[in-house]
Amino acid sequence: MDRKRRRAGFDIDIFYGFKLLGKPLYFILFLALPSILLLIFNSIVRIKKIALKVKRNLIQKVLSVIAGSRRRRGNLRRRADRHSANWRIAMTFLKRFNFPKIRLSSKIFWGSTISLIAATFLLSFYLYFLKDLPTPYDLKKHQPKLTTHILDRNQQELYKIYKDENRSLVNIDDLPSYLIDATVSIEDKDFWSHSGFSATGIFRAIYHNWKYSSSISVQGGSTITQQLIKNTLLSPEKTIKRKVRELILSIWVERVFSKKEILEMYLNEVSYGGTAYGIQEASQQYFGKNATSLSLAEAALLSGLPAAPTTYSPFGVNPEKAKERQADVLRRMIEDKNISAETAAGALNENIKFSENSTDIKAPHFVMYVRDWLASTFGEDMLNNGGLQVTTTLNLDLQEFVQKTVTDEVSNLKKLRVHNGAALVTDPKNGEILALVGSQNYFDFQHDGQVNVVFRPRQPGSSIKPLMYAAAFQKGFTPASVILDAPISFPNPGSKPYSPVNYDGKFHGNVPIRTALASSYNVPAVKVLSTIGVNAMIDQGEAMGIKTWGDRKRFGLSLTLGGGEITMADMAEAYGTIANYGLYVPLGPVLKVENSRGEILYEKNSSDSSSRAMSSGVAYQLTSILSDPVARAPAFGTRSVLNIPGHQVAVKTGTTNSLRDNWTFGFTTDFVVATWVGNNDNSPMSYIASGITGASPIWSKIVQGILSQRQTPFTFPQPQDLVTSKICTLTGQLACEGCPSRDEFFVPGTEPKTACRPETIEEIKAKQEETKTQNQILEGASTNR
Repeated sequence: MDRKRRRAGFDIDIFYGFKLLGKPLYFILFLALPSILLLIFNSIVRIKKIALKVKRNLIQKVLSVIAGSRRRRGNLRRRADRHSANWRIAMTFLKRFNFPKIRLSSKIFWGSTISLIAATFLLSFYLYFLKDLPTPYDLKKHQPKLTTHILDRNQQELYKIYKDENRSLVNIDDLPSYLIDATVSIEDKDFWSHSGFSATGIFRAIYHNWKYSSSISVQGGSTITQQLIKNTLLSPEKTIKRKVRELILSIWVERVFSKKEILEMYLNEVSYGGTAYGIQEASQQYFGKNATSLSLAEAALLSGLPAAPTTYSPFGVNPEKAKERQADVLRRMIEDKNISAETAAGALNENIKFSENSTDIKAPHFVMYVRDWLASTFGEDMLNNGGLQVTTTLNLDLQEFVQKTVTDEVSNLKKLRVHNGAALVTDPKNGEILALVGSQNYFDFQHDGQVNVVFRPRQPGSSIKPLMYAAAFQKGFTPASVILDAPISFPNPGSKPYSPVNYDGKFHGNVPIRTALASSYNVPAVKVLSTIGVNAMIDQGEAMGIKTWGDRKRFGLSLTLGGGEITMADMAEAYGTIANYGLYVPLGPVLKVENSRGEILYEKNSSDSSSRAMSSGVAYQLTSILSDPVARAPAFGTRSVLNIPGHQVAVKTGTTNSLRDNWTFGFTTDFVVATWVGNNDNSPMSYIASGITGASPIWSKIVQGILSQRQTPFTFPQPQDLVTSKICTLTGQLACEGCPSRDEFFVPGTEPKTACRPETIEEIKAKQEETKTQNQILEGASTNR
């Protein structure tokens, strides 16, 4: 070790001459100096010859001009004389310096030129890359990086990401050998043999990233030494200058410190996610134990985090990625012959118990979502070390109210085998997320509380129907269009015919779309979809924000009953499009991001990504139906929790046939509220089938809490591009004598032109009485079963 330190001291002398290239630069400059002087002398001689030639050419040109222009001959002659006098003075001055004639051979000339270029290059290299370069000894005394603050819209702090100055250091000799092996295997398999950088690792990463360019699995070519330098001595900027300086310092660090010292510093410095910097802090945060007591399974999980702490965190948006990363670490350890396949399998199957996270964090699901967005937008280094000031869209007071409502209501549903709930509140005008609750309790690891249901694909049940009717209204259907709710079967090649039924097991005869949608009848929805086509519904859904319907061949007519998975976030965008009178605006969690100097790196502008998904008239037709308590009454009654006293609020429920998901989505022009109850393990619930239990009470309490801040009742303003006509609710035509009627909204050109006939009304009423009798028979048969 003493010999290594003496050698390092010698290197430092060289380095401070011209950093690492000091002596080579001095030597080249020394060799180039005589040649440079010869070039200067020869250049002066050449300048003299060029000047004489220029003089002759100029005089000839002046004389030729004089000869061709008699009018200005006098002026030109005087000007030529003056120029000639000036040239004589200049040449007399040059002639006084009679340099010896120096002849340079081609070898000397090119040697001098190359030497000059090399010296210039090395000097530029020093000034650009090496000047103010830190030294390896700064590793022992460097200061922690800047803190990133994540704030709500009112500047209340939600979370801060920083390097803890009071970190607990650990001696590498006290750590389990498999922790060291796991770190080296996954981060830098050639660590014990390279000299600070790995050429094979760089080429391997380039090849992997080129081969799997469409994959999320991206490899880097940095060694552990380079990562240590990047995390401690250099800024997080992604530039060639930073990479070159990193490479130089890595080589130098390897000459100053032993491999064990480098690895120990790395394990004590690297980020493992959140405020966990260093293996000891990470072990305490994730498992509540010292790093010296980690099991192989725990060590493998932690060793996989530094590459992308936000992505691989077990507390992050996708906690299953931590398990996948753990498997990658164990596989690498098998390849490096550190453990056997049997040992790895045992570690992979070990049930890891995480500690209760005591980190001071508010709105954890939202914060982890923002962390993921920041990491993908600015990179992990900037997130962890850049001192960002992040102003989010969240309203912390509303967030805490929504979280308490979800927690309390789900607790009351335990007897119905409901263990989880989620909620989302957004502003449809700009896509801002005002509150986000991804589960009943983020820290409930027994029921996977860290899983954020807001972004998990699940079946929506009947809550998807407004998207289908939006497509239908744009193809000529209206809220007054009458659909026969009666038994029907659709051919289904390769299997038995598809025969939809209503959730109540009844058929309701002639019903207008207003009633069919508000009361969530299934048969009319399937009939309308069969008319407009499944692709029309998918096109409309994607225009409104649905992103999970990529393979259209998977879907049939059951899509309008919830046969295609969605995410709560996408559905909030879809309902937000209706609330925003047909203008789609994507969701966004961040208002502004500033760096430590106050410079704005990002600022939200929702108008840049908004688009028209439907006309304002169609959007209002849907809103009018979803906010109509009379049209909703046949299915939900007149006193359901879906009715908000004193306010007009649009709402739609949805429950899957398997009772695994129960939804409620509702809105005004100022907010969208989405709620869900169910179980993360996809197990079915009990008795959550009517659409007015489960998610609906949560939705109702949140909406009433928001509207309690208003001083006046809320109503939806009617757009100007609609006409109103009194129509017959049994035929959809203009009202006639004796028919039930109501005022209905129409996009101009779609309103009915003819009136119904009294005799037709009588026939329809008779058929409805017959349908009621059939329903009573069905009810009796069902009861007998």
